[in-house]
Formats: sequence, C-alpha cells, structure tokens
Amino acid sequence: MAPSQSRILTVLLLIGLATACTGPGATPVPLAEEVSVRPGINESWKSDDIGPLIGRLETESREIYSERGLLGAVVGPRPGSVVADVGAGSGFMTHLFARLVGAEGLVYAVDINPTLLDSIDAGAAERGLTNVRTVLCTEKSVGLPPQSVDLVFICDTYHHFEYPRNTMSSIQRALRPGGQLLVVDFDRIPGVTADWLLEHVRAGKEVFRAEIEAAGFEFTGEHDLESLEDNYILRFSKR
Repeated sequence: MAPSQSRILTVLLLIGLATACTGPGATPVPLAEEVSVRPGINESWKSDDIGPLIGRLETESREIYSERGLLGAVVGPRPGSVVADVGAGSGFMTHLFARLVGAEGLVYAVDINPTLLDSIDAGAAERGLTNVRTVLCTEKSVGLPPQSVDLVFICDTYHHFEYPRNTMSSIQRALRPGGQLLVVDFDRIPGVTADWLLEHVRAGKEVFRAEIEAAGFEFTGEHDLESLEDNYILRFSKR
C-alpha cells in the first residue's frame, strides 16, 4: 500500500472513531486527568506545626511582607467587594484586605492547611474583623462557589499549584463576570535569580502568564512596584 493511501486510511479510521464516540447515544470519552507538575510540593505546608511556617512568611526580609501596605494599594480591592486570598498562609494579606473592603465586603482566606486557617480566624477575631471567612482548599480546587468573588489574589502561591489547570479552572468559575485576578510570583531568570529559587519555581513569568490566559483570563497589565526586586505582579480579568 502506498504511503498516501495509508495516511488516508488512518484519517478515515480516526474520523470513524470520533463519530462513534460522539454520535447519538454514545458514551462521552472523559478528558485525560491532569498530571501533577510537582508532586509533593505542598507537603511541608500541610504541617500542624505552623510556627515555622508563619516565621517564614512574616519576616521583614521577605519583600512581600515588608511591602504589604503598598501591595494592598496596588491590588486595590473596592469597598464592599468580595476578595479571595488564595494561598492565604498566615493571613497578613487577608486581614489587610478585610480592612480595605470594609464591613460591607467579604474576604475568603483559602489555604490547604487547616491549622493555618484556624490561626487566620483567631487573628481576625483579635482585630475585630467580622468579614473574614476561611476555606480549606484541595490540590485541584479552591473550593469557592461559582461567581462568588470579585477579585482573586494569588501571592507567591501560583508556583505551588500542583495541578494548575484544574486550580485555575476553579478560580475562573468562582469569579464573577469581569472579575479581576492578581498574581504575584517570583522572577525566574537564569544567571540572575538565586539558585534556590531556580530549583523551587518551576517556570518563569511568560509560562505562567500563558497558562493563566489558557484558563480563560485576559492579561490586562503588569504593575511595577519598584520596591519589589524578586517578585512581579500581573493583572488579569475573567473572559
């Protein structure tokens, strides 16, 4: 059989299989499950011993923590809006957002560690913040209701998404039409970025941006906060 004939038969066979799978009465073929991009990356963050975790997050040598006030201003949640702090950690940005949105607003603190969430709840109570709700997420979903939030904030956490496609799909569903997404993460530039970050962060800004756009978001700009040397800030809107 000539090569061209073989290719034609192959195409016809594939068309027949597609028709058999999608025709009337056919059973839909499930999409392939997403494979973990970094198995086990979050194991240490699930620890019940949260003291060391909070110590790593809330140190003045961490520029995101030392510049949290400026960062909150850049994110700019509106009074009365609903914000999701995904990968809330110790909750220092959750508590800041709760003050910015005011009593009429709401902030969801989303994290994979229930003990950290308990600490966020306790911190909110100490500060008199009644507009904070904690949400225990999974590796594949943020666990928020559809169209429930106006803005999602992901800080130094996107590179911890073990299943980024699934997680971003859940975020896209949770945002209301026209909702905003702010992503803060580490620059990854060989020859410039520290070796430990090159090993820890799986990809650079361009790759992460492409993944987020593929999940149903439109890139709307990058914020230049001069005091941030290691991190970038990207803004998206829900398509």
